[in-house]
Formats: sequence, structure tokens, C-alpha cells
Amino acid sequence: MAWTVLLLGLLAYGSGVDSQTVVTQEPSLSVSPGGTVTLTCGLSSGSVSTSNYPSWYQQTPGRSPRMLIYSTNNRPSGVPSRFSGSISGNKAALTITGAQPEDEADYYCALYMGSNIHTVI
Repeated sequence: MAWTVLLLGLLAYGSGVDSQTVVTQEPSLSVSPGGTVTLTCGLSSGSVSTSNYPSWYQQTPGRSPRMLIYSTNNRPSGVPSRFSGSISGNKAALTITGAQPEDEADYYCALYMGSNIHTVI
């Protein structure tokens, strides 16, 4: 039986963020246990690159967001290796390989867009 991985929110932070720039995402994705799914994070104008330091967060109901990936492809201690980050084309990507039922959650992407950080999840 398939279950749904929800991707609900993305965040762009930093000074000089163009008010016309929109962060794009899939509204939701589904994957079967043991399957592979890739979530993406793009910009309406321009490409996401490593200089945006993409990071990814997972949030389950009633819990605080948990950082899964920082600076494109780095995992904090304790994050399973089935989570990996990359740049794919002009977007940041989070891939879950060998998805587990406990991975059903909301996933958030954060992009650094300027010289100073103003907002974090």
C-alpha cells in the first residue's frame, strides 16, 4: 500500500531576496515502502545552486522540524543515509532511497538568498 510524502512549504531567506522570486515545489508526492522518491525545490527566476546552501527539514505532526540536509548534501549526525541531497538540473533535490513508513511527513526546503540570514525555520 502506498503512503504519501507531503511537501508543503519552502523558505527563502536572506537579504536582497527579490519580492518577485517564488520558491516552487510539488504539492505532494507518494511512494511505496522501500521505494525511492525525489522532492525538488526551485526558483521562479534563476537556478538553485550550491551557493544557495539548500537545506531540507522534515516535520511530523506535533513535532518540531528536524534538519535532514544542510549545504546541499550534508547530513547532520543521526540522520539515516537513505536521505540525500543534491542539485538536479536547476533545482535542489532531496532523495529518499528505501523509504520507510515513518518517513511520511511534511518536508521543507530552505534557500539562502543573500548576504545575511534573517529567517530560519
